[in-house]
Amino acid sequence: MDNITSDYNFVSAEVIQTEIFQELSTVADLQRYLASAICQSGVYCGHGSDGPMQEAIQLLSFALGIDYDEVDNFPTAVVTVRERHVIYELLRQRIFERIPTPYITNVAYYSGLRFYVDQRVLIPRSPIAELIENGLSGMLAEDASLALDLCTGSGCLAILMAEKLDLEVDAVDISDDALEVCAYNVDMYGMQDQVFPIKSDLFASLDKGIKYDIIVANPPYVDEEDMNSVPEEFLCEPQMALAAGVDGLDVVRRILREAGAYLKPDAWLICEVGNSMDALIDAYPGVDFHWLPLVNGGFGVFAISRRELEKFARAR
Repeated sequence: MDNITSDYNFVSAEVIQTEIFQELSTVADLQRYLASAICQSGVYCGHGSDGPMQEAIQLLSFALGIDYDEVDNFPTAVVTVRERHVIYELLRQRIFERIPTPYITNVAYYSGLRFYVDQRVLIPRSPIAELIENGLSGMLAEDASLALDLCTGSGCLAILMAEKLDLEVDAVDISDDALEVCAYNVDMYGMQDQVFPIKSDLFASLDKGIKYDIIVANPPYVDEEDMNSVPEEFLCEPQMALAAGVDGLDVVRRILREAGAYLKPDAWLICEVGNSMDALIDAYPGVDFHWLPLVNGGFGVFAISRRELEKFARAR
């Protein structure tokens, strides 16, 4: 099933409620039903899931109070009336209110880890996770110890770098709301001595003498045209974390101008720009962006060295 499901309008909430309570009884029944309902309702399934079946399992996991990986172990288990009330309400929010599943359950699964999320932060889905899992593609020195995660949101990338690469990470965001969510996730993983939420407008509040071994950034990069045509689910997310001006580069330009001053001599900036990749290439034809291959999907992630960033800053 594609991430964007069909435009067929599913039946009314009343019909769904009747079917859930009168015609379905087991976990397997409800898993199949939820997947079909999500598929046929025309919702967008691109917020951290592979499609309707995965979302159905996420909703059932939450409603039944069992681990996501355990749902398939109980296909014939009978679902109680109370549990079906919960399932119906979750499905109603997903289909008729177009709320992304992670906001309904407050759970996002990302790169093998579980994060708390709500509408104060973007739902984790950046392909940068793949690069972290692969040791940041050879751009991290063997003795690296300190990283910066710009526009951290939920803190997912910062926590991944701490967990998988054993780095200390400054997790920076301009939003107090986002930093509260980030701090919650840091506490949940017991990483208070390794990941440090910091309020800053990009580099503005950071120590000017600090030098990082790597900077990772997933800034706002959605251009004006795309913001006017996104699926409804995106409207649940904080717009300041998505919208970035006419060409999607308002924040990226600032990062490129300032990042070099905060990197060690042989260090790199890794930044996601998604659909604004072409706009970035057109805007800076002389800049040596290294566009990184992503096996697990996604695009528009580049790496740029401190040396190239210094040339960029001098040219502007």
